[in-house]
Amino acid sequence: MPAAHRKPRPRSLSGHTARTAATLALASAAGVTALDGGPAHAEPDLGPAQVRAKVDRLYREAEVATDRYNGAREDAAEARQKVRALQDEAARREDALNSERQRLGSTAAAQYRTGGVDPSLQLLLSATPDRYLDEASFADRAGTRQAATVSRVRARLRDVEQLRARAAGQVSELRSRQRELTRQKKTVTRKLGEARDLLRRLTPAERAAAPDAGRASRSGADRTAPASEAPGPRAAAAIAYARRALGSPYVWGATGPDAFDCSGLTQAAYRAAGVSLPRTTYAQINAGRRVSRSALQPGDLVFFYSGISHVGLYIGNGEMIHAPNPSAPVRIAPIDQMPFAGAARVV
Repeated sequence: MPAAHRKPRPRSLSGHTARTAATLALASAAGVTALDGGPAHAEPDLGPAQVRAKVDRLYREAEVATDRYNGAREDAAEARQKVRALQDEAARREDALNSERQRLGSTAAAQYRTGGVDPSLQLLLSATPDRYLDEASFADRAGTRQAATVSRVRARLRDVEQLRARAAGQVSELRSRQRELTRQKKTVTRKLGEARDLLRRLTPAERAAAPDAGRASRSGADRTAPASEAPGPRAAAAIAYARRALGSPYVWGATGPDAFDCSGLTQAAYRAAGVSLPRTTYAQINAGRRVSRSALQPGDLVFFYSGISHVGLYIGNGEMIHAPNPSAPVRIAPIDQMPFAGAARVV
């Protein structure tokens, strides 16, 4: 059976991945369907050039899914932080509520010793005081000395319940983000698997002629290759980091220091320069001031394809450093190697 018939086995996220899974915009159902493109079909008569073209397309589609995965992971991390913050705040307010109830308990004990407990205090100190708190006459029936404390307890109880409800909502959102992570991981894995199966049809010489490998690209041996001077220290620091990363493997979802995807490389390079960039390609293009191709300076981020699905770091002389795809390491390449979509200056 031809290799294109093979389908990668579905792989669910491990417990560790699910816990650590850090976008910004979730794919619509139609977008995900279009990206997935349905099951693979056998194409036994494809020639080497057609195979290379299809592999290139699959890599681009996998990169789009990788960006969505990165965005969903970022959203999941944010949702998880909100859950923890709400749960911590609920616990603090519950402690304050318990302190107030203890004070009321002391008052009730004193009243009991002197001849009885106000019925309103009995209800408030019961296991389910909220059943009674909604009655408008509650405060009026409390004694004057307890009225302020009773009001505080009622407010704290409602605050705790509201926080618990918000935390439950964030837990639901977190689960939604984790499901999105699973979907996008399966998409990336399938696209890369299809590309790998197609590449097995080619001889080593034919694979060497693949779209990225056949252009004027340079990898780890050219770390000191000359480039235009950076306009400032932060741009220079970002470029220096990217040069040190030359030859590092492309791994989807990776942000260094030993492997990168395209936006992971640019984020890591500017992080080393003290500049915080968003995680995804489609967010990075809006992280700075847009510049035209004719006005490019070393350190600018350069973006490619109509969907803004690839990014590199411009180093001057019409070249960039980028993480191309799983078949090629971090390398220097001309910016005219892919359809130019825009540029941003972040420093």
